[in-house]
Amino acid sequence: MPFALYLLALAIFAMGTSEFMLAGLVPDIAADLGVGLGATGLLTSAFAVGMVVGAPLMAGLARNWPMRSSLLGFLLLFLAAHIIGAVTDSFAFLVATRVVAAVANAGFLAVGLTAATSLVPAGNKGRALAVLLAGTAVATVAGVPGGALLGAVLGWRATFWAIAVLCLPVAAGVLAGIPERSRGTDTVARPHLSRELAQLRHPRLLAVMLLGALVNAATFGSFTFLAPLVTGTAGLAPLWVPVVLVLFGAGSFAGVTVAGRLSDSRAGTVIAVAGPLLCGGWFALAATADCPGALFTLVCIQGALSFAVGSTVITRVLYEAAEAPTMAGSYATAALNLGAAVGPVVAAFALDTGAGERGPVWLSGALVAVALLLAAKVRAVLTASPVPIAADG
Repeated sequence: MPFALYLLALAIFAMGTSEFMLAGLVPDIAADLGVGLGATGLLTSAFAVGMVVGAPLMAGLARNWPMRSSLLGFLLLFLAAHIIGAVTDSFAFLVATRVVAAVANAGFLAVGLTAATSLVPAGNKGRALAVLLAGTAVATVAGVPGGALLGAVLGWRATFWAIAVLCLPVAAGVLAGIPERSRGTDTVARPHLSRELAQLRHPRLLAVMLLGALVNAATFGSFTFLAPLVTGTAGLAPLWVPVVLVLFGAGSFAGVTVAGRLSDSRAGTVIAVAGPLLCGGWFALAATADCPGALFTLVCIQGALSFAVGSTVITRVLYEAAEAPTMAGSYATAALNLGAAVGPVVAAFALDTGAGERGPVWLSGALVAVALLLAAKVRAVLTASPVPIAADG
């Protein structure tokens, strides 16, 4: 894999840490700003909404901008949003900074995904995506638990400052390792933007985008509220929250690594095998969350299965969007984050039911069950030979 791809993964690590870190900070932010747990969990949804809206918008605006300048601009906007978020005392303003950070993240990821697919041969899109998502997985292994630990020791604001500082070496890496070439200067004629947007009318593309959104909604619905599950249902001390997040992250890294080698050619097999296990695993976790041993084991397994299934489906989005070479990354980003936006919202309602802290986990199992029904309907799309994505530069 090209070295520039790993630089992009480093940036995705920083941004993934920011996106996921609230899973370990929800109780502290709620107490500091005087809002409820469910409302605080909506910070994750605010970020995801910004990603969903920002991905196609920023990809469309930046499709003719120089690649390095686009990536650097989005990264600096992301940094500024975290500095402002670290000093605000207003929950509403904190929500606004999360939306701005998300739009910047969306622009970076949309451009980065498209850049990644142009850096590898046509049949290796899944492996390139796996490298980028490995940045997200490492964020859950190291960044998010580290942020939760930092928040437990120094307060949640320290984690925002840490993300801002982390962006500085990433910016230097982008300047040093990404070529300053226009995404519009390529040897293959690019379709007009209207033609690329018209791909969203294709049922096959919409089906795999919806499938990815459902799987990610299940992942984020439970992940956002892991801290209350650990400290409430399992009755463990707050310092155990980073341990659980590390286990989830270790599983996710393993899952995306294995799936990255299979998603190009065996997407149907991955989903057929890992999908039912993922569904059953959420239900098992909900039923046994009061047992720390079961909680630790199942959280790791669910991390692996969630990222294996999710990354495989998102790879199919990239292939189904083959005729939208500059926008395919934004469609994949939107699918991922539509689920990340909806998941915590509905999980917050589940949190306030009689199921309590287990409610989001029961809901995750139900969402994956719906995803499996959809996967059965579109099995031909998932098992079809992938169509190479047109190179963009």
